[in-house]
Amino acid sequence: MEVKRDILWRVYLSFIGIVVLSLLVLGRAFYIQQVQGSYWRSMSDSLHQRIEEIDAGRGTIYSEDGQMLSTSLPTFDIYIDFMADGLREKNGKRFKENIDSFSKALANYFRDKSAATYKSEFQKAYKRKDRYFPLKKKLKFEDYKIFRHFPLARLGRNRSGVIVEENSKRLMPYQTLATRTIGLSREYVASNGKTKKQNVGIEKSYDSLLTGQKGQRLVRFIAGGVPVPIDGYQVEPENGKDVITTLDVNIQDIASNALMKKMIECEGQYGTAIVMEAKTGKIKAIANLGRQKDGSYWEDDNYALRVTEPGSTIKLATLLSVLESGSSAPDDLVEVGTAGQMVVGPRNVNDAERSPKAVLTVKECFAHSSNVGMSKLAYKAFGNNPKKFKDYLHDYLLDEKSPVDLTDIPKSRLASFEKNAGGTMNMITMSFGYAIQVSPLQTLTLYNAIANDGKMMKPYLVNRIVRDGIPYREFQPTVLDEGICKSSTVKAAQQSMEMVITEGTGKPAFKDMPFAVAGKTGTAHVADGSIKYNDMVYQASFVGYFPADDPVYSCIVVVRTKPHAALHYGGQIAAPVFREIAIKLYAMYIDQKAGPAYEVKKDSLNYFYAGNSRDIKNVFKTLNVEYRDSVRQSSWAAVTTSDYHPVIKEVGVSKAQMPNIKGMGLKDVVYLLENMGLKVKTNGKGKVMIQSIQPGTTLVKGMTVYVELG
Repeated sequence: MEVKRDILWRVYLSFIGIVVLSLLVLGRAFYIQQVQGSYWRSMSDSLHQRIEEIDAGRGTIYSEDGQMLSTSLPTFDIYIDFMADGLREKNGKRFKENIDSFSKALANYFRDKSAATYKSEFQKAYKRKDRYFPLKKKLKFEDYKIFRHFPLARLGRNRSGVIVEENSKRLMPYQTLATRTIGLSREYVASNGKTKKQNVGIEKSYDSLLTGQKGQRLVRFIAGGVPVPIDGYQVEPENGKDVITTLDVNIQDIASNALMKKMIECEGQYGTAIVMEAKTGKIKAIANLGRQKDGSYWEDDNYALRVTEPGSTIKLATLLSVLESGSSAPDDLVEVGTAGQMVVGPRNVNDAERSPKAVLTVKECFAHSSNVGMSKLAYKAFGNNPKKFKDYLHDYLLDEKSPVDLTDIPKSRLASFEKNAGGTMNMITMSFGYAIQVSPLQTLTLYNAIANDGKMMKPYLVNRIVRDGIPYREFQPTVLDEGICKSSTVKAAQQSMEMVITEGTGKPAFKDMPFAVAGKTGTAHVADGSIKYNDMVYQASFVGYFPADDPVYSCIVVVRTKPHAALHYGGQIAAPVFREIAIKLYAMYIDQKAGPAYEVKKDSLNYFYAGNSRDIKNVFKTLNVEYRDSVRQSSWAAVTTSDYHPVIKEVGVSKAQMPNIKGMGLKDVVYLLENMGLKVKTNGKGKVMIQSIQPGTTLVKGMTVYVELG
C-alpha cells in the first residue's frame, strides 16, 4: 500500500505541475495578445520593410508649334490610417468631432454615398483599427484640390490620418488627332504577374527618354500586406524628357477632317493621309482611320506604314528607271492600242480604262495611267535582265524599311526577280503596281524626292528632345540621296505628273484648281490576308505635291474601299481628299508667304514677358530701350509689342483670385503665389507656359499650383 500511495502521489504532483504550467502559458499568451498586442504588432510591422521603386513623371509629347499632344496628369489615391496618433489621442476626440462634417462634405461633393453611409464605414474602420482604409481612387487634380479643404483632411496627415499617393494618367488633349502615330503608353500585368509596358508609336520609339529615372522609397508592411510609405526615406525620381515633334496641329486637323469626310461618305475599310514638308522631310500630319464594328472611325492602326500592293502610284518608279536606263525617252511613242489589253512578254496586261489614243508618248502613258504602256516600257528596258529593275527599286528605297524614326517598321515585299522563278513576269507585273508591297510613306518619300528636284529627304517625326526646357538632342533634316536620278529624268517626271492633272486621270478631281498641282492617281485590286481578288475590294490612292512650280508640301492619300464599291478609283476617292488638304494648306500657309510687293520691316520685338513691373522698367532703362508705360499702381506687369515699341501693361492681382502668371519667370511666380498663401510645384525651366489653376479661379489658402516652364 505504501508503494501504491507513493506512486499516486507522484502522478498527482506531475499532473498538477502540468496544469499549472499550462495555465501559465495560456495566461502569458493572453497577456501578450491583449495587453502587449499593439506593441508586438508594431514591432512585427517594423521588421517587414522593403525598398520600392517610384515611377518618374513621363515626359510630354508636343507638336512643333508647342501644343501638348500627349502628357501625364496627376491622379491621387486617398487612404486613411485610423491608428494615426491624431485620431487616437484623448480617446479619439478629434475623430468624433470631425466625423459628421467630414462625412457630409464627402457625400455632398462626390454624391456616391450618403453621409450616414460614410459615417458608418468610418466608425467600423476606426473600431477595426484599419491602417490603410481606401477612401478614393484616382481622384482628378481638380477634385483633390477640393478634398484637401474638407473637415479633417485639412488638418494634415499626422492629425487626420489621411494618406495621399500621387500617380499619373496619360492624356491626349487632341484625342483622335495623330493618335496612332503619337502612340499609347499603358501598363498591363502579364501572366507571370509582372507589370509590362504596351507602347506604340512615338511613345514606344522614344520610351527610354520619356520614362525618366525611377526613384525609391522605403515602405513598411502592415496588416493585410498593405505597404505604407515611411516619411523621410525617399529618393525623388527624375522626370522623363519631353519630345518635340514635327507635327502641326492645324495641318493634322485639316488632314484628319478631310479624310474622315471621305471615309464616312464611301464607307471605306481604312484610310491614311500624310503631309510632308518637301524641302526637309518633316512629317507635318499623319492621319489613320479604321472602320469599327459600329460603323464609326478611329485611329486603330498606323496604315501609313502598312505595306500593300500600291497600284499605279508605283509607275513613278517605273518611269524613272526606264528613263535612267536610256531605253526610252520622254517623248518616245508607245503603241497601247484601243482594246484596253495587250500581251506584253509572257503575260496579258489590261488597262482599267481604255486609252484615249492608240499611240501615246512615254509621258502620256504615265499621265493616263496605262498599264499596257508602262509594262511595255519596262519589258523593253529590263526584259532580258529583270534584276536591273530591282537595282533601281533599291535606289528608290522601295525594297527595304522606311527610314522614318519609329520602331517596328514593316519591310517591303517584292516577288522574285530570278528568271527561273518567273522573274520577267514579276518585273512586268511590278511595273504597274502588283507583285510588290510598299507602304504609303515609302511611296510619298519617292514622290517628295521629285518635288525636291531629285534630292531624297529622310522622313522624320521628332525635331528635338528637351530636358527641363533645355535642348537635350536635336534632329536636323537628313539627305538620303542628293540625286536619285539625272536632272533631265527629274524634269520629265515632273512634267508627267503635271500632265496627270491637266489631261490625265487626275483632271476631273482638280478642275478649276486655284494653283498648280502635280501628282499621280492609283487604283489597286486588293488581295491580301482573307481578302481575295473576287471580293472586289480596291485601294484608291493619290500622291503628289503643291504648288507644282515651287513645291512646299507633298501629300499622299490612300483609302481601302468596301467590297463592290461603286466609286473605287484613286481619282474619285483619294484625289478629292488631296485637293481639300492642298487648298486649305495653300490658303493658310503658302499664299500668305507671298505677301505684298513691298513688305514692311518685320518687328523683331515680337514677344511676351511678365513679372515685377519695377524690375521690367529697370531692365529697359539699363538697356537704354524706349518703352510705353501703361502701369499705374500695380506691382506686376506684362510686356508686349505694339507699333515696334515694347508696351508695359498692368497685370491685376487679387488675393482672392488666381492671377495670370504666363510669361513670368520662376522667381516672380514663387514670390507672388507663396505670398498669396499658395503652394507652387514647377517643372522645366524658362517662362511659365502652363498653369494648372486658370486665371480668375477663386482661391483657397494652401492650394497647390502646378506650373510648367518652357
